[in-house]
Amino acid sequence: MLLYHFRDWHHAALSPLRLAAEATHATLRNPFFPASHTHFGRSVAAGAELFERSTRRFGKPSFNLTSTRIMGESVRVVEEIVLKKPFCNLLHFKREGEHNNPRVLLVAPMSGHHATLLRGTVEAMLPDHDVYITDWIDAKLVPLSQGKFDLEDSIGYLIDFMRFLGRNTHVFAVCQPAPSVLCAVSLLAEMDDPAQPLSMILMGGPIDTRVAKTTVTELAERRSLEWFRNTVIHMLPFYYPGAYRLVYPGFLQLQGFVSMNVERHVGEHMNLFRNLVKGDEESAAAHRRFYDEYLSVMDIPAEFYLQTVERVFKNHDLARGTFTWRGQAVKPEAIRKTALLTVEGELDDISAPGQTRPALDLCRNLSDDMKQAHLQIGVGHYGIFNGRKWREFVLPVVRDFMLKHDNSSALPSVRSTQQS
Repeated sequence: MLLYHFRDWHHAALSPLRLAAEATHATLRNPFFPASHTHFGRSVAAGAELFERSTRRFGKPSFNLTSTRIMGESVRVVEEIVLKKPFCNLLHFKREGEHNNPRVLLVAPMSGHHATLLRGTVEAMLPDHDVYITDWIDAKLVPLSQGKFDLEDSIGYLIDFMRFLGRNTHVFAVCQPAPSVLCAVSLLAEMDDPAQPLSMILMGGPIDTRVAKTTVTELAERRSLEWFRNTVIHMLPFYYPGAYRLVYPGFLQLQGFVSMNVERHVGEHMNLFRNLVKGDEESAAAHRRFYDEYLSVMDIPAEFYLQTVERVFKNHDLARGTFTWRGQAVKPEAIRKTALLTVEGELDDISAPGQTRPALDLCRNLSDDMKQAHLQIGVGHYGIFNGRKWREFVLPVVRDFMLKHDNSSALPSVRSTQQS
């Protein structure tokens, strides 16, 4: 239980070395210092930067989305919090002027990274959508007096957000929250709530992990819940706002992310060193942008993490039809008014292709012309919601699906689409 303390002590102990590395880097990057123009000087500066970055704690990045282009014109964007909750803020990217575009609730994953991981997703959607996003709060910043936050609480939050935004909303879940979104929409449908969204897009989410195995699912099946509780759950030290809260620390999650592709990450840092030595600042800047985001992580409430492992990855409650929310049975078959699109990536090694599509079968009373499945060829997990193929191939499918339903026109029949 003292792992968090040891990690903080280790970070503090390295502070003098980190400051020395920063000073060395600043000196040898100064164009007025003669050694900065030599191969040796650039090598030492590159090594100092790598050391500083590898021992730094990366804070939460900003979205920094201040404008977008609509119909060829630059439009100012203002980020505003429209609803506050102890564990999540609902953000709105408000575009100046009047725009008749689909309203989208983008549900970010609460699986280690901040919602800013979806910056590219939001940026690509802004020209044609009125975008809201769930900005989950780092558990270390939430006082223990605010109580617990588990999987069922997250579903309650989503129901509140959908009711706040109203009926004419499309809900878009990326990765981990796909089961929560499906549950929330199912509960609204069972109650015939007027806040049922127009459409639901589930992207790379673990609806039924039995269909396709990954390293993540195999670990969940192989280890007992008690193992997870004793191995990855730790208490926050007294000097954090969330003191004494049990969490799954972000630094342990990051260790898990990196361990899945160690060679790739080592190679990327070796490339950074080489690019810095040869003066390729453009490539070095691209590396920094990616890893400033990737290495910025947040703590997750222990009860949320453990309940997700147990009910989604071990017991498969939603897929088996046994999921309950606060004692009420969750029935996806109740959904009749919300169109459903599933999106999967061919090379996804986190939520493998085949895990998300079962949502179409669970919503068995939803008419066929309100269902669609899309498999994107040649992309992994992050490629389905970020990058060139997301913008060029996946986003048009998502946009067309929303527009067709938003205009109350007939949707295409259930089908699988593939684009390379």
